[in-house]
Amino acid sequence: MKAVIPAAGLGTRLLPATKAQPKEMLPVYDKPTIHYVVEEALKAGIDDIMIVTGRNKRSIEDYFDKSHELEYMLQKAGKDRDLKKVRKITDLADISYVRQKDLKGLGDAVLAAERHVGDEPFAVLLGDSIVKCNSCTGHLVDVFEKYQKSTIAIREVPNEQVNRYGIISGSEIDEDIYKISKLVEKPEIGQAPTNLAIVGRYVLTPDIFDKIKETEAGFNDEVQLTDAISKLDEVYGVNYHGKVFNIENRIGWLTSSIDFALDDDEFKDDLIEYMKTFMD
Repeated sequence: MKAVIPAAGLGTRLLPATKAQPKEMLPVYDKPTIHYVVEEALKAGIDDIMIVTGRNKRSIEDYFDKSHELEYMLQKAGKDRDLKKVRKITDLADISYVRQKDLKGLGDAVLAAERHVGDEPFAVLLGDSIVKCNSCTGHLVDVFEKYQKSTIAIREVPNEQVNRYGIISGSEIDEDIYKISKLVEKPEIGQAPTNLAIVGRYVLTPDIFDKIKETEAGFNDEVQLTDAISKLDEVYGVNYHGKVFNIENRIGWLTSSIDFALDDDEFKDDLIEYMKTFMD
């Protein structure tokens, strides 16, 4: 299975930090956001990855490319630990790139990968969201193999936040597995069918490309992937209970960095002591 990582958005909610730096390259503790996303695909057993980029996203390609000058300097300085880290990034996966020529929405971004994906099921992982603790995509792949139908990750969100997400409704057919009957992109509060939100992880059948082509611009005048998925004959949802960080606004980025930093035994205690100074 191949994976597609859409990473073409402008990241306007994080300006000015994203004026010349892709939001997917903003560091979450000690690694760029998109590094975590690629690692999740690898945990799911997927190492053929296409990243959909846009203008001013060249730094994503540079990050996963080999840096001869940097490696030479690290080797010359005897910084073997850092050299190993840098080389590991280059060898992570087989990554290719395609540009989304116009910012017409997530559906259009996924469509840009059609030629690379071909006539096979594929995973989609949003490049500005991180799931933690286990491979959400790996679980989706397992469920897809059982039902052989498009499968998406969902989770419960507070009712006052439903207008930030794509929302689904359906019937629970097994523990944490839903057969989806309806998908709505960013419904108004009070009009959402449930509080089950789409996480940003999908395993889709290749017929989704035809559905995207049939889908007119919707919310925010963009071609919404949610609208295209709703045209499929059968879709399943998997309720994901792990942590999800959306690196699309300041609080999402900040809390994710703190959360991952607290996993580092070398700096955890110092960080906790620092945070205590704001509470005393």
